[in-house]
Amino acid sequence: MSRFLVTETPLAGLRLIQRQQFSDSRGFLSRLFCADALLAAGWDKPIVQINHTCTLRQGTVRGMHYQLPPHAEMKLVTCLRGEIWDVALDLRAGSPTFLQWHAERLSADNHCSLLIPEGFAHGFQALSDDVELLYCHSAAYAPDAERGLHALDERLAIDWPLPVCELSEKDAAQSRVDGKFDGVRV
Repeated sequence: MSRFLVTETPLAGLRLIQRQQFSDSRGFLSRLFCADALLAAGWDKPIVQINHTCTLRQGTVRGMHYQLPPHAEMKLVTCLRGEIWDVALDLRAGSPTFLQWHAERLSADNHCSLLIPEGFAHGFQALSDDVELLYCHSAAYAPDAERGLHALDERLAIDWPLPVCELSEKDAAQSRVDGKFDGVRV
C-alpha cells in the first residue's frame, strides 16, 4: 500500500504527490519521502540536498530557478506551513510543452507536494504570510550552473494569483526569454 497518491499534470514528468496522513488523539504522521514508493512517480535518484525556506510576506514571488546539466536537478517541493502557488516551467529543449507552465496550490493543509523533473524552472508565490517549504533535491547546488528567468516575463505569462509585492534583487535582475533561448538539454 502506497502512502502517496500520484497525479499526472499536463506537463510530462511533472507530478502532484498527495500524502496520506494518519491521525489520532496525539496528532498525525505524514511520510514526506519514500524512495521505493516515489520511484513509480519518477524519482529515481538519491536525495543529495534538502533545503528549508521561510517566506515572510504574502504576495512574494521566488523564482524561476533552475540548474544546467550536469547539475540539473529534480525537486520535491512540500509546504510545511501556510500556502503557496507553486509553478513549474518546462524548459526542456524539443519538448512539445516547451515554455509552458503548470501550477498547483500546496499547503500545510492539503498534504501535497510537487515532483519537478530535471529541465524545469521552479518558482512560487506565497499566498499567506510565514510560508515554510521543504525542498528535496537530486543534485547539490552548483553556483556556476545556476540560472533563472524573470518571473514576470510577459512571454511566460505566468498567472500569479496575487499582485506581486516582492521579488529579490537577484530575481528581479533575471533575464527574459528571447528568440535565442532554445531550452535546456537534459
